[in-house]
Amino acid sequence: MPQTLSASNMVTPGSLGPPHTEPTDGEQAGQLLLGGAPSSASLDTLIQHLVPTADYYPEKAYIFTFLLSSRLFIEPQELLARVCHMCIEQQQLDKPVLDKARVRKFGPKLLQLLAEWTETFPRDFQEESTIGHLKDVVGRIAPCDEAYRKRMHQLLQALHQKLAALGQGPESLLGTDKPISYRTKPPASIHRELLGICSDPYMLAQQLTHVELEQLRHIGPEEFVQAFVNKDPLASTKPCFSDKTNNLEAYVKWFNRLCYLVATEICMPAKKKQRAQVIEFFIDVARECFNIGNFNSLMAIISGMNMSPVSRLKKTWAKVKTAKFFILEHQMDPTGNFCNYRTALRGAAHRSLTAHSSREKIVIPFFSLLIKDIYFLNEGCANRLPNGHVNFEKFLELAKQVGEFITWKQVECPFEQDLSITHYLHTAPIFSEDGLYLASYESESPENQTEKERWKSLRSSILGKT
Repeated sequence: MPQTLSASNMVTPGSLGPPHTEPTDGEQAGQLLLGGAPSSASLDTLIQHLVPTADYYPEKAYIFTFLLSSRLFIEPQELLARVCHMCIEQQQLDKPVLDKARVRKFGPKLLQLLAEWTETFPRDFQEESTIGHLKDVVGRIAPCDEAYRKRMHQLLQALHQKLAALGQGPESLLGTDKPISYRTKPPASIHRELLGICSDPYMLAQQLTHVELEQLRHIGPEEFVQAFVNKDPLASTKPCFSDKTNNLEAYVKWFNRLCYLVATEICMPAKKKQRAQVIEFFIDVARECFNIGNFNSLMAIISGMNMSPVSRLKKTWAKVKTAKFFILEHQMDPTGNFCNYRTALRGAAHRSLTAHSSREKIVIPFFSLLIKDIYFLNEGCANRLPNGHVNFEKFLELAKQVGEFITWKQVECPFEQDLSITHYLHTAPIFSEDGLYLASYESESPENQTEKERWKSLRSSILGKT
């Protein structure tokens, strides 16, 4: 059913350990993760582990995990300011005479960290103050090598381009947020049917994949953290994650729209033979989505066909060859926490890792279930331990799930876009739930007293009839 809500390789990390820091706040050395990062530690210790030196650079996995999760405890702008201040202090960049040999070892590592940060979390740099921090710290090392200034210019240019692209959000692609409720089925001369735009199931599956990947492109990894969390009780600052999940929510709206579009297209035709043809068409589209690895569109199509106004059309379904549909339903069966789907997803993920073509790299997960998994991970484990330390082991698992999704969403769509089809998918009018029921009852009369009473109520409220 429709859902409701939720870098460059300048430095190759070696086996060097992090700078030594004494345990703080009474913390004891525990199990070490990611080349020296503790499974739990104070926030200050974890920030220190992020800061590069002339002889140390944090592992890429640690950088992603900490930058993803740190916003639960400290705003990104404040974290950047602290990292830059620690770099200046530890490398003595505020002295009139710099140790050029040490700075030349430190400089590339600093630029690499800033490159990874701006590339993965560009929205952390939307405020002018953050750009000021970048320019200040790089400006201090630039006298040792002018290449640093040039690299910084390239980094900022890439950042601005990325922010500009992300600023063109997916909301404008969704058409009307609220479904249009027809007062009655529109005349054929007015209504355009999907099969009149695209009658090839394989082509429609490809265009759905286009839309999915375009929607996913705008979702930042930080939105998964910001969607379900509450303000950290030990933080003194206001929450930094309010109103920052627009792209995630827009993607959920797209799923819901596709559900209603499928149901609308099925309920619209006056003759049951035509309705049966539309159902069989969407079954074939769903099968192609499964083959491509587009599980989100697959689930939206199945959900649309399982909506009550569609599933009650018994005379229509009697004319449908349902064997393929039952196979697809089995694949997306929620039994066993979607065991069959998770097996298929692992298969698609393995295919993506060993892909020889861009088509084989496509993995678009059933998004609602991904959100649910992340939600229960967040709810099932505390962000902080009883001693106040950050539960970093929890955030490693969170980063694993989010990181895999980020890899999938970066795949370039290999299919040529057909603007007429994608425009229809985004803008075609769709029924509200009441509109769907009314269309369904007009197609096949109510069979029981409950349906008759609902039909009477809908005729009265929508059509003004009794």
